[in-house]
Amino acid sequence: MCSKIKTSYLILLLFLIGLSTSSYAINPEKYLVNEVANENFPLVSNGKITSILVNDKDYSGVLKVTGHLENDLFNVSDLHSKRIKKISEAEDFVVIIGTLGKNEIIDQLAKEGKIDANQLKGKWEKFTTQIVENPFKGIKKALVIAGSDKRGTIYGIYDLSNQIGVSPWYYWADVPVKKQSELHVLPGIHSQGEPKVKYRGIFINDEAPSLTGWAFEKFGGFNSQFYDKVFELILRMKGNYLWPAMWGRMFYVEDPKNAVLADEYGIVMGTSHHEPLTRAHAEWGKEKGKWDFNTNSEALIQFWKDGIKRMGNKETIVTVGMRGDGDEPMTEGTAIELLENIVKTQRNIIAEVTQKPAEETPQMWALYKEVQDYYDKGMTVPDDITLLLCDDNWGNIRKLPELDSKPRKGGYGIYYHYDYVGGPRNYKWINTNQIERVWEQMDLAYQYGVDKIWIVNVGDIKPMEFPIEFFLDMAWNPEKFNAGNLEQYYSDWAKENFDNQFTGEIAQILKLYTKYNSRRKPELLDRKTYSVTNYNEADKVIADYQKLVKLAAIINEKLKPEYKDAFYQLVLFPVLASANLNELYVAQAKNYLYSEQWRLSANEYKEKVKELFEKDSELTNYYHTQLANGKWNHMMAQTHIGYDNWQQPDKNVIPGTRYLFHSTAVNQRIAVEGKEESFDGVLKNKIDLVDFSSLENNTSYIDLLNSGIKKYTFKIFCDHNWIQFSQSEGIVDTEQRILVNIDWKKAPKGITKSQFIVVANYQKFIIQLKTNNIKADKVHGFAENNGYISIEAQNYSKAINSDSIKWTTIPNLGKTASGVTLKPSHIHPIEISQQSPRLEYNVHFFSKGKMKVNAYFSPTINFKKGDGLKYGIAFDNEKPQIMNLNADASEKAWTESVANNIKIITSTHNIEKAGNHVLKIYGIDPALVLQKIVIETEEGKVLESYLGPPESFRKE
Repeated sequence: MCSKIKTSYLILLLFLIGLSTSSYAINPEKYLVNEVANENFPLVSNGKITSILVNDKDYSGVLKVTGHLENDLFNVSDLHSKRIKKISEAEDFVVIIGTLGKNEIIDQLAKEGKIDANQLKGKWEKFTTQIVENPFKGIKKALVIAGSDKRGTIYGIYDLSNQIGVSPWYYWADVPVKKQSELHVLPGIHSQGEPKVKYRGIFINDEAPSLTGWAFEKFGGFNSQFYDKVFELILRMKGNYLWPAMWGRMFYVEDPKNAVLADEYGIVMGTSHHEPLTRAHAEWGKEKGKWDFNTNSEALIQFWKDGIKRMGNKETIVTVGMRGDGDEPMTEGTAIELLENIVKTQRNIIAEVTQKPAEETPQMWALYKEVQDYYDKGMTVPDDITLLLCDDNWGNIRKLPELDSKPRKGGYGIYYHYDYVGGPRNYKWINTNQIERVWEQMDLAYQYGVDKIWIVNVGDIKPMEFPIEFFLDMAWNPEKFNAGNLEQYYSDWAKENFDNQFTGEIAQILKLYTKYNSRRKPELLDRKTYSVTNYNEADKVIADYQKLVKLAAIINEKLKPEYKDAFYQLVLFPVLASANLNELYVAQAKNYLYSEQWRLSANEYKEKVKELFEKDSELTNYYHTQLANGKWNHMMAQTHIGYDNWQQPDKNVIPGTRYLFHSTAVNQRIAVEGKEESFDGVLKNKIDLVDFSSLENNTSYIDLLNSGIKKYTFKIFCDHNWIQFSQSEGIVDTEQRILVNIDWKKAPKGITKSQFIVVANYQKFIIQLKTNNIKADKVHGFAENNGYISIEAQNYSKAINSDSIKWTTIPNLGKTASGVTLKPSHIHPIEISQQSPRLEYNVHFFSKGKMKVNAYFSPTINFKKGDGLKYGIAFDNEKPQIMNLNADASEKAWTESVANNIKIITSTHNIEKAGNHVLKIYGIDPALVLQKIVIETEEGKVLESYLGPPESFRKE
């Protein structure tokens, strides 16, 4: 089995090497090697480690993080580096760390031209790392890490830590530090430039019971010991911004050292969308009166003043505006005048307390939920305030600047969600975020000029490790990411965190478990989600998860022991727990269905539900008590089973099941693929099987059932030797599946209707079927069968692009295969013409008449002015119909589309003759992401399923 893994890894590696050379790694430039060379800098060599020179007058945060580097070097090399304060203490080789303008040694090197000050002067958060020959008398070489500002220097230090093999997740996910005896830095100026997005951060939210329970047990609460770990994590990933834990929490009050520590590290603090002027919601007590500016403005003004006084000169983005008490709407209507007056009052407070113009203090106004209505209806705020645009809490951006809008001094930001409490259902338990969708939406935002603030709601931090790092990496430079290199990111992340062990396999697991989980949030799953009877959907879903479970288990067995804790957290637990939960609901579904069909196996699935429910508890218990010696107790405590409304139950609730009693006699019945009911033969039922096609060479089945205590015999009678059965006679104890397939060499040509008879315990069942025996050479494109043609969007026959606009496949995005969209996104609507961008799909119909085309899109929201995002659709040369993705903007439609993570738009067409045709999808608006197309050729024949019918046979 190990050799198979290595072979598949090699194949994947060769594939990845063939990707675009612009692919973006976790750390895009590797400048540290393990080989000795004269031109390199010997950081660790021959049992020696270089000393580190840092000036005490530099920022205290730089000194603190230098200490982290010293610890990292020790963890890698088992050698303690010596920290020195003077050049005279240095020997042949030294690491010099400092901030331009704050460190006289760095300034002297710049003055003497040994480092280029122009690369740093006036820059935002930039660092350079380079070897300087003979920097001072008596020193042969120095490795100089210089920053343009405090965070620039800190990023340079942590960048070196990352280069020597210390993951940002060394603490938060127990990623081991690999021991190395030789560490050498390559020549050249190593830098990641300035970030493209100015403020890049996370929001800790919905943090009880998991993170809250863990933080209180580990640190005694959300104090400076806790935030020390958070700040370090953010900076190691080159983030700079934080909204702290907020429900019942008070960042500035619970531990006054919190704000001091944030300022020391250089973390820019903020408060959430509904906590104005740095005050935590929990700080507003009942004794202060009603949270209402109309009736209690005096108390609110004093409350806010105290917040700005407490802020002092610490780097902060101040939230302005106001929502109602408890993150609710402030009023029933849209009180623009009131809110404008509130913002004006708040800015007066800022100016009064800081003793400088309000515009000199960074501020943001979050257009969250109903607040966007104020903006849409004309409310304005001063130009220096950043407008924080938001998603819909489900990863779909609600609003972007208009392409021709006047630039704002304060610019625009995005508040995005990986975690949410609210309708249609909370989702907090496990990672369900596809980085492909995150990229598509955030790339859209960036192309529309949103580059001042990117902040993401990450819930409890764990288990969102992977998408958090992706979000912050992308925020540093969105231009380095594209649809073609997202797959590389999985591999890079796996390689970085697991020492290049099973990189391809781990990447595949990360890619697929997040895909499967994003189909529907675990909290929304129930026994009705996946169909047990249609297209073998439920069993395929479980089989997909089980493949990941088996692969993860093999890797876990072969991994170096020290990596197993990290692997459990980052890969194995999400896969085991997600697979188990999906299997739980499928078992419940089978229990219900089989009890209605009078299958005694319903009782087996009742026991299976109980077993899987207990397994969920066991997995969580292991995470809490055994993993890393109990380090992560409470962290997976979010309830996730038994939801019946948007809010979570108090505890996980086992799904309901039924028990089926044996009949006292023989009770023969038949069930077939595609039908939920079973048949008893009393009414001489004629039962239809699914259609058979020589192109697909599909197989179907009938199930002979017995809920009685006595066995019965059966026999199949068929006049056609080309209809084949896995068994034509026998005895049924409880149930027996009979596979049915066709010998196409003997079957009649064309479309034929036939039947066969099953006699079970003297009852006669007539089974009807339709076959279509056709030569493939007559078919061009996707072929009709069973009343539909199903197409994955990526499998177009032709893509017509323009010089500036191209169809782009986003691999892995969506519920089944990939997504296709137009890029770039910042374009005006396209007028349809013969030359305009379109996708063409060749199809072959065996029927004619009225047909429906169901286009499956990602649930993108209309983020601009106008009535919605549009596309065109037509067959052959007919005039394209203009379809509006957002025609139904009701709450009900939105709820359905985000719960299903798909939006299906239906158009109707008349096909006058059977045969080959071309379906054309015309691009009009950007940002529509097409995932799948299902053409209904016979009304009522497409069976109900969550993922849609599997892709049809295709011959191009």
